[in-house]
Amino acid sequence: MENEINIRPMNENDRTEALSMMRVFYDSPAVIHTSPDSVLEQDFRDCIGDLPYLRGFIAEHNDSVAGYAMTSVSYTTEYGGVCVWLEDLYIKPEYRRFGIGTEMLRHIEKTFPEAVRFKMEVEQDNEAAYACYFGEGYRLSDYGLMTKERS
Repeated sequence: MENEINIRPMNENDRTEALSMMRVFYDSPAVIHTSPDSVLEQDFRDCIGDLPYLRGFIAEHNDSVAGYAMTSVSYTTEYGGVCVWLEDLYIKPEYRRFGIGTEMLRHIEKTFPEAVRFKMEVEQDNEAAYACYFGEGYRLSDYGLMTKERS
């Protein structure tokens, strides 16, 4: 079986497929809190829109949509430069173990050559994700993550 992997920017034609994958991802144990459809729809619009700090990517395997990723950009004063947050990385179950997640990480790093740091949150029991990320040089941070949401 051929193993052609293509990573490309998310676009309007991806709406149905991307929202479907996002719904599965946000209903899975990979995230702590689910998000309503309205938030996922806003995320999609922002990924393909003009926001300079959010980008969406689609992974294809042999011309079929296999997954998606979303990144956001910030600044890290600790490292003195651009920090890229990997907000979402989802590969459909039938496409896992083909190296698509690894290719997605590599593509994102190439897309942001100015970045000095890449960050992500990983659900603690997701051993397959940890193995992929460790294999690409990611390490656990000693910092605790704190958040505050506005209601």
